[in-house]
Amino acid sequence: MKKWLIPVGIIVAFIAIIAFWSIGIKNTALQHSQAVNKEWGNVQTAYQRRNDLIGNLVNTVKGAADFEKSTLTAVIEARAKATSVTIDPSNVTPEQLAQFNQAQSGVSSSLSKLLVSVEQYPTLKANENFLKLQDELASTENQILTARTRFNEAVQVYNGYVLKIPNNWFLSEYKEKPYFEASTGADKPVDVNFNK
Repeated sequence: MKKWLIPVGIIVAFIAIIAFWSIGIKNTALQHSQAVNKEWGNVQTAYQRRNDLIGNLVNTVKGAADFEKSTLTAVIEARAKATSVTIDPSNVTPEQLAQFNQAQSGVSSSLSKLLVSVEQYPTLKANENFLKLQDELASTENQILTARTRFNEAVQVYNGYVLKIPNNWFLSEYKEKPYFEASTGADKPVDVNFNK
């Protein structure tokens, strides 16, 4: 056996080890990225469920003849604005996520006003369809919270993986993803006033 083959064999083996290690790092990053995309899909599904329920809720409330039209209009407009904001989870930026969050916050705010103003309509409060929809909305809000929490957990795993050294040397095409944050003013208590 020729002596020059031993160093060449060691170099080739070293290059092969580095190549397979790099491939493993990229494949794992892809798995984590796909997990974030899946959780984002779950977030969108939960919000879509809420939007679908809002349509039914608005139609039920419209049946109350003298119900405040401005409140219904605000809910409908907020829902339309929220459904117009779309995000590609593979290229999400903090600004896009903030815009999405703000649009969804508008839906939550107008929906809260609608549910508070319903207190002034005893026949509507006793309406079986309305009560069922109200329960479904409460359940959906819990689903949204769960979906957002799981999205943030997936983002944490993804970011931790792609940002740590030496992984970030091989993963320049994988960028840090933003987390869902609380809406502005979410740290303040909600003012519920039935006398408006």
